[in-house]
Amino acid sequence: MIEAWRDLGRPRAGGVLLIGDHASAHVPADIDLGIDPALLSTHIAIDIGVAEVAGRLVAGGAVDAAILGGVSRLVIDCNRDERAPGLIPIASDGHAIPGNALGEADRAARIARFFRPYHDHIATTIAAARPAMIVSLHSFTPELASDPAQRRPWHVGVLYNDDDRLAPLAIAALREEGLTVGDQLPYSGKLLNATMNRHAEANGIPYIGIEMRQDLVADAAGQALFADRLAHMVRKASLKLAEEACRGASIRSFAK
Repeated sequence: MIEAWRDLGRPRAGGVLLIGDHASAHVPADIDLGIDPALLSTHIAIDIGVAEVAGRLVAGGAVDAAILGGVSRLVIDCNRDERAPGLIPIASDGHAIPGNALGEADRAARIARFFRPYHDHIATTIAAARPAMIVSLHSFTPELASDPAQRRPWHVGVLYNDDDRLAPLAIAALREEGLTVGDQLPYSGKLLNATMNRHAEANGIPYIGIEMRQDLVADAAGQALFADRLAHMVRKASLKLAEEACRGASIRSFAK
């Protein structure tokens, strides 16, 4: 059994690959986080709705394949750089995670067990079937217990770093679906974009980071609706990429 990730669909060269770093709340039996098990159903442990929406996107054909993280973000946060302090969090949204106060050897072992295999698998998948586009799918809580005054009214956020080729298109497409869209909100892809920096930007692959508000994807009806909205966005983005590729080919042909 592969514990660091779960695959859906079949990757296709020139297709669409979805990556969900925080799609699981699983904690292996030999890891004791020292927390109330009820917390594993909350946003500090999992990006609620991501696995279900990803499954619908793959089943509906808008996305060819998805790679979903296999363990809770409280075990290890795969959307961080390997040396980041929050990679193995000792606290999250006001909750202490005492089981993560690890010595150097145990920290290294957890990274070797989960983080590196997960990212190696993504890299291998991209090398074998380079996608035309990557969708990074996350979800965010409407309210932070540690900062209740912070307002998070957006239905969905669009995140990106240096590569903003798809951001305007994604924002426009989601607004056409009647959604309140946050551009680099509820936080910025300039700050938290580790997986896409590593696998999309470093490879020159167009991508978009999507943050769904968790109360909108907490049940099957909401997940189906959001998957439909994202499918429309992905298809519009894919069409634009195909048009640009044809335009570039025509320019190169004319130059010869």
